[in-house]
Amino acid sequence: MHITFSTNYTLILAVLVLLLGKFLVSRIRFLRDFNIPEPVAGGLLIAAVIYILHATMGWSFGFESSLQTAFMLAFFASIGLSANFAKLRQGGIGLVIFLCVIVVFILVQNAVGIGLAKALGLDPLVGLVAGSITLVGGHGTAGAWGSVLEQQHGLTGATTLGMACATFGLVIGGIMGGPLAKRLITQHKLAKPRSEADQLGSTPAAGHEQNDFVNLESPSKTPRLITADAAIETLALFAACLAFGEFMTHVTKGTAIQLPTFVWCLGGGVIIRNVLDYIFGFKVFDRAIDVFGNVSLSIYLAIALLSLKLWELTDLAGPLVIILAVQTLVMALYAMFVTFRIMGKNYDAAVLAAGHCGFGMGATPTAVANMQAITNQYGPSHKAFLIVPLVGAFFIDIVNAFLIQGFITWIR
Repeated sequence: MHITFSTNYTLILAVLVLLLGKFLVSRIRFLRDFNIPEPVAGGLLIAAVIYILHATMGWSFGFESSLQTAFMLAFFASIGLSANFAKLRQGGIGLVIFLCVIVVFILVQNAVGIGLAKALGLDPLVGLVAGSITLVGGHGTAGAWGSVLEQQHGLTGATTLGMACATFGLVIGGIMGGPLAKRLITQHKLAKPRSEADQLGSTPAAGHEQNDFVNLESPSKTPRLITADAAIETLALFAACLAFGEFMTHVTKGTAIQLPTFVWCLGGGVIIRNVLDYIFGFKVFDRAIDVFGNVSLSIYLAIALLSLKLWELTDLAGPLVIILAVQTLVMALYAMFVTFRIMGKNYDAAVLAAGHCGFGMGATPTAVANMQAITNQYGPSHKAFLIVPLVGAFFIDIVNAFLIQGFITWIR
């Protein structure tokens, strides 16, 4: 029996998944410790229930995909609209060097994934999914490229595979970052653990430091309220990004620069944001963009996880474990011998290595959590808390999107 849900019911179920995820994260410490997003926590539980119903009763479910696509495009537009080039100058040469280190890592991560997939007799695209699409990209990128690979390249179960890899990456990225940085700090005698009193006294300051660099509004000014006018203004920016994305998708179809619509929406956001900033002097409301982007991502992930077909992973379970295990080892070695050394072999470099493990396998919140754990014990690292959120929040998503497209073109 196949049950199809309309647009309205798909949205209702997505909201219920978010509420379930919020409840689970609030009650289960493991989910909080490893920064598992609420839609992922709730969505995976429901996906497991759907799997059981399919295995025992033969039931399957269909959900409105157009709604999922719209929220996905809005999320990637929010990344582009947050990409203010002035922040690149704020990070200085250290940010540029770190970004280059990450770009090389993306190439390594995808080469490892594709090479192992070929060695295991799998479609090379499976290795790409178990590479930067999910590990550097996270759940949002996993779902977006999963749809592209399923619809345009015939890779069955790409979205399901992507969500599984992204969830694994979140957990592993949170586990490995702290111990790796502590090993580097101890081995090279970069810092000494502070007393318990000092650690307790520095915790609020460290958190404040993090927020100052992530938030785009000056903490010294009265926060701008998200009013109806501000919401309409922000929606107009999102609409412009989506229009640009649809236009460019149509214009470039069949050409050498053909890209998925969500990549054009992201690129459109970058162009619109910086044209408004530097040509018209218009102050973009970053916090409103953040809110709209986060809501879009949550609903998109909830619908994507509702649509998972876990039974499609049965034949890939063994090879997938091998690929992800090797990717974990590669991440650890790269952070220790490349990231740490190139960034200066000092305390800041060790904290940056912890952050790299966080978003190299999981997501920016995991990276920040890794760095927070280290700086609480050994002292602040202003450089790391400036660079990692800037690179992890949007610069790397922009670069990753174009590198992924290049790998797909090369494979096919």
